[in-house]
Amino acid sequence: MRLLIFLLPLMLMAESALLKQIDERLQPFSYESYRKLINIEPDGTTKEFVMYMLKKDKDKVISYFLAPASDKGRTTLRLGDNMWLYIPGIAKPLRIASMQSVTGGVFNNADIMRLDFHVEYDVTSQAEKGGEITLELAAKNETVTYEKLVMTVDKKSLYPKVIDCYAGGIRLKSIRYLDVKDFGDGIKRPSVLETTSDLQKGYKSIMVFGKLKKRNLDDAVFTIDNIAKVGELRE
Repeated sequence: MRLLIFLLPLMLMAESALLKQIDERLQPFSYESYRKLINIEPDGTTKEFVMYMLKKDKDKVISYFLAPASDKGRTTLRLGDNMWLYIPGIAKPLRIASMQSVTGGVFNNADIMRLDFHVEYDVTSQAEKGGEITLELAAKNETVTYEKLVMTVDKKSLYPKVIDCYAGGIRLKSIRYLDVKDFGDGIKRPSVLETTSDLQKGYKSIMVFGKLKKRNLDDAVFTIDNIAKVGELRE
């Protein structure tokens, strides 16, 4: 029993380190990216969005809509658990919720402006089978969008393969990580995320990374005062 009590903190530290490694495999500390988001309805109807996104540190994300024309200039900002939507022509940014979706698809705002997994979740169990690792993750607090994630990871690459998202004991959606792509400068990761929902039968959303590169960013970029100026940062 004493040995178990001694080993448990070490095991938890190792699992936490693994989750941080997975995050580091997926994205740099500070970066910019271009993404296309495609919403597909049961009848085959699609709607596409193109976004320019910047992320820094553990808690700063901002996304600028380039298309469609009706949404161009809209900007979403995330600082930790807080999110805002700026709409051109409206003076004050609006507060938005993580479980809502400004694009109307299966991906919600927290999925689109995701923070690092190790920032929001603790590893509660780890199992290995074949070439896969399965991690069960519990939200660190009640403000995190999903209370539990079950993440299946490729053991060799440490890229997620599938993440099942739960709330209230119910699986809400599954997110699949597909098509590993080399973006250059040492950045290589799955370039396609595909999600389906147990609650929205027949609906699907796909997020495609078209570009991802490291970029040094000032903290002032991620402020409500500058939310309307993000489009000017495109190189």
